[in-house]
Amino acid sequence: MIIRTDHVAGGAFLALGVLVFAISGDLPFGTLSAPGAGMMPKLMTGLMMAFALLIIAAGAESKPFKSLDWSDRGHAALLVLITGTAVALYQTLGFLITMSLLVFTLLVVVERRHVLRAAAYGVALTVFAYWLFGIALKAPLEHGLLWF
Repeated sequence: MIIRTDHVAGGAFLALGVLVFAISGDLPFGTLSAPGAGMMPKLMTGLMMAFALLIIAAGAESKPFKSLDWSDRGHAALLVLITGTAVALYQTLGFLITMSLLVFTLLVVVERRHVLRAAAYGVALTVFAYWLFGIALKAPLEHGLLWF
């Protein structure tokens, strides 16, 4: 049997779905008229696992897994490291600082863009996202060091 890329990707998403479903098991599901904190994670996890099964089922047409080119693995590892650091610092630094630093770092370190343009873009994008989600949509965002 040949293991194909879609089989591996679908299996990874299926395993991640099972993990998220297990983690959100303590959260109350609620009802449709009064959804609980666990409804969205369980709904999204169920959909993710269903689509993962579809990917696995249709995986016979994809490339064999052993034929993948792994030359870009350093780039991917750098993305995961930077994003993981941002996730770890999010509660401490808050939305504005963390997201500005995340976009700036991704642009400068990973994409090798100009420092001043990356800083301006990172701040502008974060301020727009803060306005959209924090003010217009009234979503609760972490305050962190700046307290707004």
